[in-house]
Amino acid sequence: MNDNASSPPLLRYLWRNGITLDDLVNTALELFAPHPGVETREKAEALLREEFLRILSDVNVSCLEIACFCLEKEAKEGNVPGLTKEIFTRGPGMVADEILGMAIANYIAGSRGIFEYVRFDQRKPGILKKLGPIVNDAIGGLIAGVSANVYTKALERKSFT
Repeated sequence: MNDNASSPPLLRYLWRNGITLDDLVNTALELFAPHPGVETREKAEALLREEFLRILSDVNVSCLEIACFCLEKEAKEGNVPGLTKEIFTRGPGMVADEILGMAIANYIAGSRGIFEYVRFDQRKPGILKKLGPIVNDAIGGLIAGVSANVYTKALERKSFT
């Protein structure tokens, strides 16, 4: 990706942190299931790209995502009170990362986003398996919300035709 002014600012931030639009789309496509209005992977890819660009322009999504990146950085450095490096890296005990991921998915797509978040969180496809424990849930919530929106909008368009 080119760090140009036409890209959503959050996409540029993600790119600087090693996550591309292709990573997001390809991760979403790993759990692709044909739906009315999204019958092929090619159609899904086009709709996902469009929806990611829309959602990555939302300032609230930017705030939530960047907060998670900052939290992970602080946790790695041992700066989160009560969160030892052992709990951070191996658990158990920390659930805030899951709650943050669900909050992002819920903000983007409501209950359907949370449903998708659970699917992505359990499987950890694509880029999710390469990210740290907090960021993978934040990006998982983003992907889940976008994915849920794509399927919902396609179904709504199909219903009205």
